[in-house]
Amino acid sequence: MSISDLFDSGFKNRNKGHFSAIVRVAMENGHLSPEEKTFLDKLAKQLEISEDEYQEIMANPLKYPINPPYLHVHRLERLYDLSRMVYADHILGPKQKEILTRFALALGFTPGNVHYIVDKALSLLVLNVDLDTFLYEMQHMNK
Repeated sequence: MSISDLFDSGFKNRNKGHFSAIVRVAMENGHLSPEEKTFLDKLAKQLEISEDEYQEIMANPLKYPINPPYLHVHRLERLYDLSRMVYADHILGPKQKEILTRFALALGFTPGNVHYIVDKALSLLVLNVDLDTFLYEMQHMNK
């Protein structure tokens, strides 16, 4: 097995774990709204989840381990990605803030400041900032 095969395999498994964690969060209330389903469909394509993998994860989202980001900057990077997906095309409509809050909590942000973090993340996306600006602003929002 070559190095590139290992990298591709690890990347693919991380994407499956990431997608599985998002599916768990979306399904925590026992069902998916049509908006959440549309969001998951789009996310699966972006994460290069095959149709078979998609069906497998939807049937058993606990199969893949959650790989929560350890470092704060990595949590912010994932929040940036998720925020962009939630905000893009406004698929979730008025639910975008609610589901992003649930994702942020699953990423490890605390309940005490999660609403502020989500509001700040969405306001930065309205300004169409890049990842570097997003990270800077999020890391310096209390200073």
